Amino acid sequence: MAATQQPRPAWLKNMSAKLASIPMVFTALVIFVGCTLWTVYYSFTNSKLLPNSNFVGLDQYTRLWETNRWLVSVENLVIYGVCSLILSLVLGFLLAALLDQKIRFENTFRSIFLYPFALSFIVTGLVWQWILNPEYGVQHLVRQLGWTSFTFDPLYNADIVIYGILIAGIWQGSGLIMCIMLAGLRGIDSEIWKAARVDGIPTWKTYLWVVIPMMKPVFITALVLIASGIVKVYDLVVAQTSGGPGIASEVPAKYVYDKMFQAQNLGQGFAASTMMLLSVVVILIPWAYLQFGGKRRG
Repeated sequence: MAATQQPRPAWLKNMSAKLASIPMVFTALVIFVGCTLWTVYYSFTNSKLLPNSNFVGLDQYTRLWETNRWLVSVENLVIYGVCSLILSLVLGFLLAALLDQKIRFENTFRSIFLYPFALSFIVTGLVWQWILNPEYGVQHLVRQLGWTSFTFDPLYNADIVIYGILIAGIWQGSGLIMCIMLAGLRGIDSEIWKAARVDGIPTWKTYLWVVIPMMKPVFITALVLIASGIVKVYDLVVAQTSGGPGIASEVPAKYVYDKMFQAQNLGQGFAASTMMLLSVVVILIPWAYLQFGGKRRG
């Protein structure tokens, strides 16, 4: 009689997949988690050019929130973030809805809208720096057409400079959001549209009350991608304004870079980067709880 084969232990199942994931797990734990804890630890010290263990408590954070440059950078990030989030989602969805109508040359239009995303932020920033330059950009072109009093110089106006940077960010990122939304729309069952037409439901109501709720995972994916780009916005600012005029277009990522590599004040840079991490965590934890906690309760 053949011996009964013993079942394999649970930890031995899918061993090839587990072995393949070891490098990624190691990278996440050592580089991401380890470096994050290292940064938080030294944010409570008075590290300058090199890290040291001279603890100063919350002095770096107190100094941070008393610095006008940091406050301006946070205000700019909030303005840029809210506007970028809303406009990218709205514009991306509208473009996707138009392309979803099976128009002619759809592939061409999709390539045109997506092309800016293939450019680096530095290139995008330089291009829009030229376009928004009052001497040879939009303002110069309109004045040559006869409107000599026309003024459009957002990158040189401290009150609206962040919106000039926002224009470049929307131009580059909306194409990717459009493609994500278009993929979501193509996944909607055509029978839903047929039923809506039979019932006489207007198209805009079908989008608003039927299609958009069904695309919740798509919107979450787009939201995460946009949010990650907002928090780390740096290249556009450096390429377009270098933080100017004055400090009017400063953002947290540039503040961190300048403190760590130009001012050689590691403690202050670590404190600022820790606050950036905290802002992400404050948003991420409630979202994760609502997203996954609600499913478990259901």
